[in-house]
Amino acid sequence: MILSPKKILMSLAALVLSLSFMSNIAAQSPKIEEGFDYRVLPIPQAVETKNKVEVIEFFWYGCPHCYDFEPELSAWAKRQPKDVVFRRIPVAFREDFMPHSQLFYTLEALGKGDALNEKVMYAMHKENKRLLTENDIAEWAVSQGIDRNTFLATYRSFAVTSKARVAGQLAEAYRIDGVPTIVMQGRYVTSPSIAGTKAKAILVMDYLEQKIRKDKYK
Repeated sequence: MILSPKKILMSLAALVLSLSFMSNIAAQSPKIEEGFDYRVLPIPQAVETKNKVEVIEFFWYGCPHCYDFEPELSAWAKRQPKDVVFRRIPVAFREDFMPHSQLFYTLEALGKGDALNEKVMYAMHKENKRLLTENDIAEWAVSQGIDRNTFLATYRSFAVTSKARVAGQLAEAYRIDGVPTIVMQGRYVTSPSIAGTKAKAILVMDYLEQKIRKDKYK
């Protein structure tokens, strides 16, 4: 079939528009590069669940950047499919921050973690509660409807104090030097500071999630 000059021009115009549209889409999707947006651990750590995408946030209740990243990270976690396992590990860079790690595992043991973790951060960053002593922490827990004796017994338990210590060891194994830090599949590390922004960090997490699936969860 021979096209008229008019139809040829119309086809060329449509092609130019299509290429322009594709170019705009590419421009809107920022390039994600190893070494710039994420890094790879020299010694990968074992994942807890096979055939899943494991995502760990290393954080500290008292970290303002963790508090600032929380809404975006929680929204990301909530929209993930069933093959994504998301968990948090508290980091105490100083011994006097250990009570915060114990608080995290106490709430987890009492089945209150999902409900109260954000409230802990709100209390610290918006209500100026430091929550560094056992008494202050217990009083805050009581204000959230938790029985004081139950809370203290759990907070002081061997299981909770052991988990808090192990969390510190894990932070060292993963070479965590700042929070918040996201580690995916025991090998890929990113964060808002590494990626540049909170929004870019989320895009990097989406990219790594797809990469891990493509690599058959390796």
